[in-house]
Amino acid sequence: MKTFNLKFLLVVLSILSLSSCSEDFLVKTPTEFVDYASATSTTDNLFSLLNGIHRSLYIRYEAQNETGIAGCMQQIDIAGEDLVYPISNGWFLGVYNWTNLSNENSQDVAFPYRTFYRINRNANTILESVDVATGSDSDRKIIKGQALLYRAFAHFQLVQLYGKRYDATAIPNTQLGIPLVLKVSNDQLPRSTVEEVYTQINKDIDDALVLLVGYKKPNNSHLDLRVAQGLKARVALVQQNWPVASANAILARAGKSLMTNAAYVSGFNSYTNSEWMWGSYVNELQSESFANFGAYMSRNYSSTVIRSCPKAIFNKLWDQFPSTDVRTTIFSKTGLHPNITLVSTAVKFPYTSQKFLSVSTGDSRCDIPYMRIAEMYLIEAEAKAKMNDATASTALFTLISNRNPAYVKSTATGQALVNEIYLHRRIELWGEGFRFYDLKRTNSPLDRVGPTTVPATTSNHISSVAQVFSIPAGDKRWQWLFPRAEINANPAIEQNPN
Repeated sequence: MKTFNLKFLLVVLSILSLSSCSEDFLVKTPTEFVDYASATSTTDNLFSLLNGIHRSLYIRYEAQNETGIAGCMQQIDIAGEDLVYPISNGWFLGVYNWTNLSNENSQDVAFPYRTFYRINRNANTILESVDVATGSDSDRKIIKGQALLYRAFAHFQLVQLYGKRYDATAIPNTQLGIPLVLKVSNDQLPRSTVEEVYTQINKDIDDALVLLVGYKKPNNSHLDLRVAQGLKARVALVQQNWPVASANAILARAGKSLMTNAAYVSGFNSYTNSEWMWGSYVNELQSESFANFGAYMSRNYSSTVIRSCPKAIFNKLWDQFPSTDVRTTIFSKTGLHPNITLVSTAVKFPYTSQKFLSVSTGDSRCDIPYMRIAEMYLIEAEAKAKMNDATASTALFTLISNRNPAYVKSTATGQALVNEIYLHRRIELWGEGFRFYDLKRTNSPLDRVGPTTVPATTSNHISSVAQVFSIPAGDKRWQWLFPRAEINANPAIEQNPN
């Protein structure tokens, strides 16, 4: 397994311990003098390393668009059909056209691989030290529980990208997954099976579910019992374990409220939103400027990519929803966006999104949502529909009637109800990093066929720049290639078919 110098890693983590809380900037010890023993010997220092992971979720790594999980979220939606590029002037264009996903030398397949294995390695650093660190047992539980969730989350993201989909009808899933990395080392590990990877993911989550009972997190950048339950629900959904998915989704959303429609249109830019369960707050002093999530996914920031190539929604999706649905109002059919401020040089395209708004045209900061209550309702509804549970439509109604007061409770059953839930999931979670995963887990084809935009009143640009319009379900291209540099460093990894 290709790895990085551990002492350097720990110094970096200590630097990154400037986390999402402003008071964390009051660092007393010069971070360049933090060594391994100091960084791992006490629970106080392990909290600093944990804060480093929280911070690492939205830092820039190499290329400008490679900004932690936020960049990976963009890749996942860009590879689907619902996020549209109006012109050929956007980052991740090789992901949009699927060319780089089948190129082992592409930065686009290397970026998520490095990102999630970095998170995993940092979590393992904590897990190897926490049980013997000086400090209270309650602190050790909190630190260990969150580190286990990070390890589970990292493996979960990776196996969905590089392994074959989990198939509940083919247990055990002996198809190749990813290297399962459970300790800090330079061991050259082969790919574990998909079944083995999911077994470990569930074990880590289950252990965290015990450790995080009673933990009251200081803010939504931290992971708590609710996030553990939400992640358990996500994993179970992919494994088609409907009872577990439904039960944990219900637990995860218990006591939390859906946001108001006024909050829904405010810009998806505050991790204090009542509906957010987990997200990153981007502090002004930690801003990555042109590399921030808001520099790519907002509509109002004045970056070249947003001015010239704002993100749009697939018109065939948007057109299926009535004007009474608040979710339609965060996309502008004309591209004029009359209720927000755009710079004068912003090119107008139809169906462009204003779901995400940065602080201003000159400040790209935008908090990043990783998990919301709405997703839990959708998981509950889908899982119950798959079980032919009559209350599936009730779960869906609770969510959709909030978004659309005119919505009438669905009378559909069976696959028709499942399809309705899928449709709402597409618009509800647009831009939040789900679409490629959803297509793959449901064994569905990529279908971009049909006009992806229509002429805007202020522009002659009429279509997306997609070159790939259809990918069959089960096609080998649903498994991203492993980076060639990683295989060179670790010959034990077997490459996916190209």
